[in-house]
Amino acid sequence: MTTEVPEVSGGRRRPGRRPGRRPGAADTRGEILAAARRVFAEKGFDKATIRGIAREAGVDPALVHHYFDSKEGMFVAAMRLPMEPSSVLPLILSGPREEVGERLVRFILTMTADPAAREPLLGLVRTAMVNEQAVGMVREFFTTAVLGRVAEALDVPPLRMEAAFAQLFGVVMTRYILRFEPMASADVEEIVALLGPTMQRYLAG
Repeated sequence: MTTEVPEVSGGRRRPGRRPGRRPGAADTRGEILAAARRVFAEKGFDKATIRGIAREAGVDPALVHHYFDSKEGMFVAAMRLPMEPSSVLPLILSGPREEVGERLVRFILTMTADPAAREPLLGLVRTAMVNEQAVGMVREFFTTAVLGRVAEALDVPPLRMEAAFAQLFGVVMTRYILRFEPMASADVEEIVALLGPTMQRYLAG
């Protein structure tokens, strides 16, 4: 399944429309997500705002907050990604510092082992490879909401954090898109044992 970046189109609130739930709307949350996809595609992750998405959907910003806790959460839902950084990162960062590399590898490989979780993520990656808007949007999301937070929490230089991400990204590509053997069929714990020390070296600071 490929996650497409929709073309920016109409759908802006008409003058005089009162904020709040659309009259007769059967799926307000779905309309907000559709608006979010348009705004993220047009402005990127960093410049998109809750208020701007609400304006595109023709609803009050409070209604957007009713359905989504944060801009990151809305991005995850709009792009159908399998993880919400604010809920996942504490699981990776908690525990002994000397095991964080192993926890990171295990989490990524366990998450992507589930086809239902993996396909939207890979779809977004495929789209980013051929769509300049998508690549900017994906880059901003991961550097701001994921890599930046981990680097700050661990006091790791950004270059080290991005090098670790690049290696994990390459493993996921090799395992699930290129399907190199024996990587494609290797047991998760076998790869964790292989890559964990390397990730730890990157993240040790």
